[in-house]
Amino acid sequence: MRGAQGGGAMVMERPGRLNRRRFGAYLQSDPAIFSGSDYEFSSRHSSAVSPVYNYHKSPASSDASPSLMSPWNQSASPYSKSPWIVTSRMNLYDDEFYARNGLIGSLVREEGHVYSLAVAGDLLYTGSDSKNIRVWKNLKEYTGFKSSSGLVKSIIFCADRIFTGHQDGKIRIWKVSSKNPKSHSRIGSLPTLKEFVKSSMNPRNYVKVRRHHNVLRIRHFDAISSMSLNEELGLLYSGSWDKTMKVWRISNSKCLESISAHDDAVNAVASGLESLVFTGSADGTVKVWRREMQGKGTKHFLVHVLLKQENAVTALAVNRHSAVLYSGSSDGVVNYWESEKQLSHGGILRGHKLAVLCLATAGNMMFSGSADKNICVWRREENSGSHTCLSILTGHAGPVKCLAVKEDKEESPSLPEETAARKLYNSSRRWIVYSGSLDRSVKVWRVAENAPELFKLREAERPYK
Repeated sequence: MRGAQGGGAMVMERPGRLNRRRFGAYLQSDPAIFSGSDYEFSSRHSSAVSPVYNYHKSPASSDASPSLMSPWNQSASPYSKSPWIVTSRMNLYDDEFYARNGLIGSLVREEGHVYSLAVAGDLLYTGSDSKNIRVWKNLKEYTGFKSSSGLVKSIIFCADRIFTGHQDGKIRIWKVSSKNPKSHSRIGSLPTLKEFVKSSMNPRNYVKVRRHHNVLRIRHFDAISSMSLNEELGLLYSGSWDKTMKVWRISNSKCLESISAHDDAVNAVASGLESLVFTGSADGTVKVWRREMQGKGTKHFLVHVLLKQENAVTALAVNRHSAVLYSGSSDGVVNYWESEKQLSHGGILRGHKLAVLCLATAGNMMFSGSADKNICVWRREENSGSHTCLSILTGHAGPVKCLAVKEDKEESPSLPEETAARKLYNSSRRWIVYSGSLDRSVKVWRVAENAPELFKLREAERPYK
């Protein structure tokens, strides 16, 4: 099924076999995947939220990718008719409107590619391949701390603790000092040393990973690719390139389960829809696991395979607000399923030319970051469940590897003269989006949920008569 909705280009297709090259080890040597002309880090100016235009193709066309319609693509550029040049009757391009929407800052510290982000209140935590975790506040560096080894691939908050997943297969636990909020100390790791020693005494706790090499079942022996927290159940899920998902009880740091989840690297783990947890893998599948009672305890059982394709699954995100699961793939598309309809497939979002590397959700919004260096902003329409690509955030000089979102609760200043754009801004729910890239920077964006619809933008392009 294909269709267009509202204010941008949106293409949805029902799933079919995609005959593309396997992604395979694509994510297992991150820096290497970006060698070649497609991934060269070229100099590019940052832009504000760029409305998606298409003057040459129908929005329903499979070729009508928002990337192709971006103002950065000069072959389809609408700049010759842009309100920046021609005076408009409806000035939706008001300077003050765009001063509060779009790129609002960049965080740069030349020490490594940015692989992970997490937001806690007014603090932003960033992880990189330098092994450092940096903490930022008000777009300025606030403090930082360093792990002994392993680049930081994932960061999760739980109460007063911080969990970091690393390339060396370890999950480290940190705590902020009660006396000095800038001081972070390591208080443990998963599994704990006590559990590691106790488990190592029993030969049945070892699993064979390759010829003549056994490892403890409770320990990841390859990179931690993703972590997800279920606060209601007090559980932490970790996915790894060792093909397993592990379940940890946060209260005592105990490994409750080690699940051989996939036939290839687990690239993403996502929880948040009741007792379900989802895993995505380089083997091209998205699996659904349910936590059920077994004896005196609980265990996770495989209940469904949502997706099976040739292309690797590279990212997952759950939108709790709308009960929707999103899955990004190495071919640049995003699949989604609706929980209220028994996890039925909703469609495919085509917005990127290269692999989708990260996803994030907030309210009715979904954000997808890609190896094509862009971030697509999608809005889910509550009535129909369809998705509109509102805009593309451009400006990174390298692939976008991670995203984090928080609500923007800053009140707009009182304005003596309310233009259409200002009224739109004041009535819209807004989000602060953080994007980490392999260009060694983090960019900060402000995005309004009620972005101008395409017909309004086209109306604004007409000059005075």
